[in-house]
Amino acid sequence: MISIVVPLLFGLLFWGAPDGVQDTGSATEDASAKPDLRSVENNAFIQGERLVFDLRYGIIKAGEGEMRIPEVTQINGRDAYRIQLTARSVSPFSWVYKVEDLWESHLDKNGLFPWEFSERIREGGYSRDTNVEFDQINNTAITQDGEEYTVPEYVHDMVSAFYYVRTYDFDELEPGDRITLENFHRDSTYTLDVLYHGREEVNVKTGTFDTIVIEPLIQEGGLFKHEGAIHIWLTNDDLRIPVRMRTRIPVGSITAELSRYTGLRDAIRARVQ
Repeated sequence: MISIVVPLLFGLLFWGAPDGVQDTGSATEDASAKPDLRSVENNAFIQGERLVFDLRYGIIKAGEGEMRIPEVTQINGRDAYRIQLTARSVSPFSWVYKVEDLWESHLDKNGLFPWEFSERIREGGYSRDTNVEFDQINNTAITQDGEEYTVPEYVHDMVSAFYYVRTYDFDELEPGDRITLENFHRDSTYTLDVLYHGREEVNVKTGTFDTIVIEPLIQEGGLFKHEGAIHIWLTNDDLRIPVRMRTRIPVGSITAELSRYTGLRDAIRARVQ
């Protein structure tokens, strides 16, 4: 159980690709260049935002996760948010199974689509490194081994998908409605539906918040079943800050709760006084 607590919550919780999805196939020719790239309104996050989470299995703190935007970089002549997600185990878990994972996305500041994605996984004796470059002009993804894949327009990686959803206007949705995204991971594209459940008031270490509840629906054949695996509580305001995330496992559940934060775009207006 120790070996899955931290990576499960802060890896798959942010929508890493399930096993068994269909390969997109290698690209054989470039698509036509786009005259303009999209623009997406973002009132949710800015450079400097830092969110820290306690990762718990039951009442036991097994690790700590962090989501941060340390800087704005230049990629392909455009500004891009450098976004980092990290997860690490804490004592006494680290004595048995040490986890130090890092996921990073370079997210176009204006269009909110990724230009680059990387992951550095260190879990016990296991390690994995992944790097992908996205050509959002010609709709291709190029992996670290030089393989090139055709991808859908404005395809996401596992990090950029989460930040894009934070900018979505859920006021236009009814409980039961879904958002559909296309994500690329390693060598495959998969469809991710995000189910909107409605509103709920929750209490965590940093306060009581009015939230909206969403549920990423992982495809059959992955590590989770089709529905019911993951729930995320976002503040019901423009910031859409994740204050609680929870996934069920065969023996209980694993939870991430917001423990501290800095560098927000604005005050959290969803805090219940």
